[in-house]
Amino acid sequence: MSTAAFDIVVVGGGGSGLATALAAASPEVRVALIEKNPKLGGTTGLSIGSITASGTSLQRSAGVEDSPDAHFADFDLFAKPEGAVDNLAFRRLYVDHVADTLHWLMSLGIVFHGPSPEAPHTRPRMHNVLPHAGAYIYCLAKACRARGVDIRVETTARGLVEESGRVTGVEADSPSGRSLLRARKGVVLTTGDYSAGTELLRQLAGARYAAIGALNTTSTGDGHALARALGAQVLNGHLVEGPQMRFAAPREFNWVKQLPPSRLVGQAVRFAMATLPQAALQQVIKMYLTANLQPTTRLFDAGAILVNRQGMRFTDERASPAFDIPAQEGGHGFIVFDGAIGARFEHWPDFLSTAPGIAYAYLSDYRRYRRDICREAQTIASLARAMGVPEDALATSAAAAPTAFSRPPYYALGPLYSWIMTTDGGLAVTPKFEVLRGDGSVIPGLYAAGLAGQGGVLLPGHGQHLGWAFTSGRLCGLGLARL
Repeated sequence: MSTAAFDIVVVGGGGSGLATALAAASPEVRVALIEKNPKLGGTTGLSIGSITASGTSLQRSAGVEDSPDAHFADFDLFAKPEGAVDNLAFRRLYVDHVADTLHWLMSLGIVFHGPSPEAPHTRPRMHNVLPHAGAYIYCLAKACRARGVDIRVETTARGLVEESGRVTGVEADSPSGRSLLRARKGVVLTTGDYSAGTELLRQLAGARYAAIGALNTTSTGDGHALARALGAQVLNGHLVEGPQMRFAAPREFNWVKQLPPSRLVGQAVRFAMATLPQAALQQVIKMYLTANLQPTTRLFDAGAILVNRQGMRFTDERASPAFDIPAQEGGHGFIVFDGAIGARFEHWPDFLSTAPGIAYAYLSDYRRYRRDICREAQTIASLARAMGVPEDALATSAAAAPTAFSRPPYYALGPLYSWIMTTDGGLAVTPKFEVLRGDGSVIPGLYAAGLAGQGGVLLPGHGQHLGWAFTSGRLCGLGLARL
């Protein structure tokens, strides 16, 4: 087994891991970052890319008066999950430092659009990255390499090394074999959540979540497992964001993700958004809305039904349909409704999907931009043929709908999948991001940031998980560098 010595070893190459490594690294502080996947990115790279922050330069430029105190207070406007730990000290830490984090990211070449409003926030605080979330990974990784961070992909942490009661390193496997990475100052777990960790989900959240797929299939809770083996405690382990119902993105949307995530491209996109007529931007905006976001459950309130590949209705759509979709053949379903329901979803306030503060998508947008998933027919039988499901079964399901289907045309949207977006169970940590055991004692030499080190802070709404990932990583890295 080969051995390499560093001051800090970061486990996980997503946004929080890269932020930790960059904030810590200097000519005097040697940092290694290991990532089990072939590429850096983690859940950050798959995200929409918004950061919710207060007191930012972009807010001031837009004439928005805001403060960390107002941001702190607005957390209470969101419903608090039942049985949740609510760490107000970490909430305070977040709101006090997230603006500095945003400005730090901007200094690295990351471009933002906004701020945009999102209810129930009382001020516009959502800052959206341009051209897409890949810019975070591109710019942070480039800065890390320039600062000498030893980045190793396809390298999986297999265990933490303890000596005299202190974590002193990580044993890791890579294509070249097993190695020991020693860490003089500490090991930082930035491995994300456990949304794809079947056993952890079963233990912490319950068996019904363990059967659901995850948006990020490699978020298996590796850091949680490594720390728990040393007695670490997980707070809010029962909190799961999702499952959410979503359509797969069309192939035509892939070109947006392929835009180079550089500052120049981000600035060009921001200029286009500010200067081009709205009509010129509609195709991209509507494609985004119909590709990345979940359809509204208001469809079911209006009388739409969910059917499977056999054309059979399989759930109470107004209860918890997202839990029942994965059990169906192919792990998906179809939303079916008639023209009367469809007509409702052509005008505000009945939209099919939305990006808060940006735009709304209606049925006509799905008909235009998502022909791959939107089927329309004048009869139920012809709709069944277009869907590839048995005609008799679909007719029976439609006849038994809560509101009888009677007005053509008839519509089917799908296939529709169900995914867990993220989990909120994080390792208990101190304000210095030291990992705590169940008895409240510190595990010397072990730290956690991002979703792995969420520490009981609740992060409601859009943009606050990502804000926490970068902020906690940056503060953790700065603190370790000073040791």
